[in-house]
Amino acid sequence: MLSNTEIEALEDILFAEPWGDDALDFFGLHGVVCASVVGPVALDTQAIFRLATGTDQVPDQGIPEVFGRCVTKLAEELAHSLDMGQALELPEPEDGDPMNALENWCAGFVDTFLEHEEDWVEAASEEETADLLVPMLTLSGLFDDEDFQKVRNSEKLSRQMADAIPDSVTDLYLLFHAPD
Repeated sequence: MLSNTEIEALEDILFAEPWGDDALDFFGLHGVVCASVVGPVALDTQAIFRLATGTDQVPDQGIPEVFGRCVTKLAEELAHSLDMGQALELPEPEDGDPMNALENWCAGFVDTFLEHEEDWVEAASEEETADLLVPMLTLSGLFDDEDFQKVRNSEKLSRQMADAIPDSVTDLYLLFHAPD
C-alpha cells in the first residue's frame, strides 16, 4: 500500500500547473494503473502520466521520480494481489463521498481501456470483455447512456455495480493473463 505521504506527493504532482485542471485525482490514477495491470497492454510510466494528467506533454525535467516510483509500487502490489487470487481493494477516501471516489476510479480505468480498446477486444472475446467492463463503464460517469444513468441514479443498483467491480477486475485479469 502506498503511504499517505506518497499519495499526497502524487496528488501534488497531479494537481500541479499546467495540467492540474485536467488531471485525475489519486483515485483516478489508481484506476489507470489498475487497468494497465489488468488489461492486455502494460503501460509505461510515461503513458500512465499522460493519461493521469490529461496532457500529451511531459515536463521538461521528465516525469517526477516520486511519480514513477509510486506508480511502479502500486502496479506491483496490484499484480501481486491478483496473482495471489486476492480480491481487489479499491482505495477508500479518508473523508468525502465514497461514490465520487469510485466514479473517479472507474473513469481512470475506463479512460485507459478506451485508449487501448482495440487491444482489449482483440486479446479476448469482445462480448466477455464488454460484460466484465459494465460496472466500470456504468459508474464512470463518462457516458450519457440512459441505462447507465438509471443505474447511477439508483443507490441500490449503484451499490450492486460497485460490489461487482472486484470480481470483474479479477476476471479481466484472468482473461488476459491466465495461461490457457
